Amino acid sequence: MTFQDDPVQNGPQGNSVYQRLLDEIRSGSLSPGERLREIELSERLGVSRTPIREAIRQLEADGLVSHVPRQGATVRFLDYAEVMELYEMRAVLEGTAARLAARAASDVELDELETLNEHLADAGTGPEAIRINRIFHATLLDAAKNRFLAKSMLSLQKALLILGPSQLLDSERSEAAVTEHQRIMAALKKRNGAAAETEMRAHIEAAQRMRIRALQQRDRSSDENHQA
Repeated sequence: MTFQDDPVQNGPQGNSVYQRLLDEIRSGSLSPGERLREIELSERLGVSRTPIREAIRQLEADGLVSHVPRQGATVRFLDYAEVMELYEMRAVLEGTAARLAARAASDVELDELETLNEHLADAGTGPEAIRINRIFHATLLDAAKNRFLAKSMLSLQKALLILGPSQLLDSERSEAAVTEHQRIMAALKKRNGAAAETEMRAHIEAAQRMRIRALQQRDRSSDENHQA
């Protein structure tokens, strides 16, 4: 299961608006700290304020939006500690998924994972690479065949959306991810659960290190702008 499969309980129009806002948070079009004004969103998306309000309520329940005094609904801003905690949990959950998949994945699922990684290598960087990478991780999670783990990952994936665009927009990170996936695949094919978990944790930790560098660079730029 991925966050794209998560339904909204408030009808088809509310679901459409919710998914649109999720996509905008994921892409960085709606950035942390940005206000969600009902009137403005209603005009831009061409819907009434009711589905806008329903979507914002769902985003708040997901932990992606909070109410800031005198500002209203605002996309949440994660501090350094929260980012670290998110990646730590991602390493635990996806590492567990890899370990379980080594035992439970079918040969067809392993072949599909390998094909996806080949497509990822061909895609390079950009939206298509990000989409394929998301499918790769979702397919591996499905191969673990544990519904409770999938539910936990769904909640975590939504929180990760606040971080904005994927690190796969960087060519160096994209190439490294393909190689890291290959190591995970090698362990899965050998049905070595411990090795698969170790390689997946290393993969997530590599992404974490790059995210931390990006956050530090952002904070330095922000400090420089305030001093200017």
